[in-house]
Amino acid sequence: QVQLVESGGGLVQAGGSLRLSCAASGRTLSTYPMAWFRQAPGKEREGVAAINWSGSNTLYADSVKGRFTISRDNAKNTVYLQMNSLKPEDTAVYYCAAGSYDLVATTAYSYWGQGTQVTVSS
Repeated sequence: QVQLVESGGGLVQAGGSLRLSCAASGRTLSTYPMAWFRQAPGKEREGVAAINWSGSNTLYADSVKGRFTISRDNAKNTVYLQMNSLKPEDTAVYYCAAGSYDLVATTAYSYWGQGTQVTVSS
């Protein structure tokens, strides 16, 4: 069993930056591909970024390419999402997930965190 805890969310002005962290406990993350998803009010959960187990390959949604960077530190059992040039439309609850390398199939993920709120003001 893997427990995931996100942190680093908050309120930021448009153009600002935030760094989200996802810390795992229970089992090592090093064998799991990981991803970040987000869900805005009234919208479906959408994939933002994914990273393979070693960190050598990444995927990004078109809406965040060039602004967000996913990374991982397997020694610290932690995955990160660096978010730069934030826009009001990035406002959502951000979730980390473990178990797949896919930005669409949420059912492919075995473990989810509880989410952290990111609010970008204009």
